[in-house]
Amino acid sequence: MCDCDLLDINLWIALSIPTHVHHRSAEIYWNSLRAPEIAFCSVTMLGMLRLLSNPRIVVGSPLTPEEAWSIYSGFAQLPEARFLHDNPAVLALLRLFHQATPISQHKWTDAWIAAHAHCAGARVVSFDSDFTAFPGLRFRHLT
Repeated sequence: MCDCDLLDINLWIALSIPTHVHHRSAEIYWNSLRAPEIAFCSVTMLGMLRLLSNPRIVVGSPLTPEEAWSIYSGFAQLPEARFLHDNPAVLALLRLFHQATPISQHKWTDAWIAAHAHCAGARVVSFDSDFTAFPGLRFRHLT
């Protein structure tokens, strides 16, 4: 087990956008509650880039793809940041999660993040309570 938090996409967005409704809660987590290491996986990285440049998410001032990449790069270059690479164990666990409780169409991304965290011994941190559905997952629900 590692002392690492795999942050959900919604937390990365809240940290990145000062006007986000959860920005203050995200800052409190970042400044005093996070693990010594923080992590991205392929889904959280791509989701962050996609949503930061989406005008329906960043209402009024969506970021350009270059600006979104710059924010991601800033986080990724922190000494405490790591990237959890896709591997066969993650895919196998995703399949086991689905067999235990069939995954609905809206939960595939959560299941992938949960499988990554579980395989790495990391904790998922999110504003989304749906992560409680994954057995054995270390999870911190932010409000």
